[in-house]
Amino acid sequence: MHNLLPGSADLASMRRAPGRDLLAGLTVAVVALPLALGFGIASGLGAAAGLATAIVAGVLAAVFGGSNLQVSGPTGAMTVVLVPIVHRFGPAGVLTVGLLAGAVLVTLAIARAGRFVRYVPAPVVEGFTVGIAAVIFLQQLPAALGVPAAAGEKVAVVAWQAVAAFARAPHWPDVAIAAGVAAIMLIGARIRPGVPFSLLAVALATVLTQLSAWDVAAIGALPATLPAPSLGFLDLAAIPVLASSALAVAALAALESLLSATVADAMSVGQRHDPDRELFGQGIANIVAPLFGGVPATAAIARTAVNVRSGANSRLAAISHALILALIMLTAAPLVARIPLAALAGVLLATAIRMVEVSSLLALARSTRTDALLMALTAAATLALDLVAAVGIGLIVACLLAIRKIARASRLDQVPIDLSDHHAEESALLREHIVAYRFDGPLFFGAAHRFLLELSEVADVRVIILRMSRVSTIDGTGATVLRDAIERLQKRGITVFLSGIPASHYKALEAIGILNRMTEQGLVFATTPEAIAAARAHLQHTGILPARPPATRHG
Repeated sequence: MHNLLPGSADLASMRRAPGRDLLAGLTVAVVALPLALGFGIASGLGAAAGLATAIVAGVLAAVFGGSNLQVSGPTGAMTVVLVPIVHRFGPAGVLTVGLLAGAVLVTLAIARAGRFVRYVPAPVVEGFTVGIAAVIFLQQLPAALGVPAAAGEKVAVVAWQAVAAFARAPHWPDVAIAAGVAAIMLIGARIRPGVPFSLLAVALATVLTQLSAWDVAAIGALPATLPAPSLGFLDLAAIPVLASSALAVAALAALESLLSATVADAMSVGQRHDPDRELFGQGIANIVAPLFGGVPATAAIARTAVNVRSGANSRLAAISHALILALIMLTAAPLVARIPLAALAGVLLATAIRMVEVSSLLALARSTRTDALLMALTAAATLALDLVAAVGIGLIVACLLAIRKIARASRLDQVPIDLSDHHAEESALLREHIVAYRFDGPLFFGAAHRFLLELSEVADVRVIILRMSRVSTIDGTGATVLRDAIERLQKRGITVFLSGIPASHYKALEAIGILNRMTEQGLVFATTPEAIAAARAHLQHTGILPARPPATRHG
C-alpha cells in the first residue's frame, strides 16, 4: 500500500524546474477552464460541477496519481456515459456513481490491476492517439468557424454541420483568430520550444478582439465560487441499482487514464508512469470530487497533451493548473469570460495536430500490414464510436491477429528417425513402416485442427512416433484434438507412440484420459530412441519385421 502513496521523489522532481511547470500549469488552466464549464453543463449538473471536478480532482489526481504529466478533470467521453444517469437518477445519482467508481478504482489499484494495460499493443495506442486527436480537432470546428455547435454525439456529423453552416453564412473573424493562434503555436514550437506560445497567442487574440469591433463569441459568464460539499445529496439508497453504472464509469476512468498516461509517456522523453498508482490517484479523486458537487473525473488527454507540449516537467504543473483555476474563479472571472472561444479552439486545434507523431505512425505502418490495419481500425473506431468500444475492438482484433500469427508459426514436421545402430536392410524396412513427426510451438485451439487434418492424411505406415518435446504449451482443445487424431490413426491400424512429453503438459493430457491410457498400453516414452526401439519390437511382434536371431555365446 505504501508504494501507492506520494514519496520524496515526487517532491524532488517538482523542485527541478518550477518555472516551466508553473507556466505549463497556467497554459493548461486557460485551456481547461472553458472545457470544465462545458463538460459540467453537458453532464447535466451545471458549470459549477465541472469547475469543482477540474479543481478538486485535478489536485488529488496529480498528487496521488502515477504520472508526472497527467492532467485530470471532466472529459467528453465521461460526459457521454453520465448523461443517461442524470436523466434516470438526477444529480444525486451522478454523485453516487462517482463515489462508487472511485472506490472501485482504489480496489483495482490495491489489486495491482494497472499492469494489464501494458498488454495493449503499440498499434492500438497509436491508433487511439490518432483517433483522439481527430476527435479533438473536429470538436473545435464549430468554435473555430464561429457557428453554434449542433446537438449530437457524433463529432464528425457535428463538424460537418458546422462546415455547412459556415458555408451558408461565413464569419471570418473567428476563423482568423483560431487559425492565427494555431499557427503561432505550431511555428513557435519549432523556433523556441520553451516559450509558452499558446498563452501568448490567447492573450494576443483577447486583446485584439477587445480593441477591435469584431463580433466574436466569448466563453460567457462564470461562477465566482465553488459549490459547498454535498455529501447529503448522495443517493445511498440507490447504490445497488447504480452499481453497474459505477463499474462502467470506473472502467472508462481506468482505461482513459492509463492510455492517456501511456500517450503522455510517448510524447515526452524519460517519463514513465506507474499504472497502479495512477488508478489509486484517480480513485481518490473520484471519491472526493462528489463531496464537492463534482462529476466523475478521469485523465484528460487534450489537457495532458497541452501540458506536455507546454514544457511540463513534474506533477507541479497539474497541481498548479487546478490551483490557478480556483484562483481565476475567485479573482478574474469577468476577465477570463472575455477570452474568445475561437482562440481556445485554436489552442486545441494545434494541440491535436501536435499529438500525432508522424514518424511513429510511419514506422508502425511500414513494419507489418497487420500493425497498419490495427492502427487504422482503432483510430476509425475511436472517431466513429467511443473510447471504450474503440480500445475493445482494437484489443479483440489484436488478439485474433496474434492467434493467427502464432497458429501459423506452429508446425508439424516429418523428421528423419535415427537408425544408425541398425543394419542397412533393417533400416530400410523400419523407414518404410515408421514415420516420426515433431510438433513445434503451441498446440492450442488456433492450430490444433490443422494438425488433426495433417495427421489424418498420413497413409501407408504402421507406426507413427509423435515427438512432443518442442510443444511450448497445450490447452484443452489441443489435447482433445491430439486424442482424436490418435484414435483415428489407431482405427486405421496405425500404432502411435508419444515421446518427450514435458511435465508441464501432463495435466492437460491427463484431464482427457489420453496420457493414462497410452501409458498403460506402453506407448509413452521419455526419449525418441526408446520409442523407436519399442516401434521395432512392435513390428517384430506383428511379423512385419523378422525377429533378430539370438546372439551366439562363445567360450
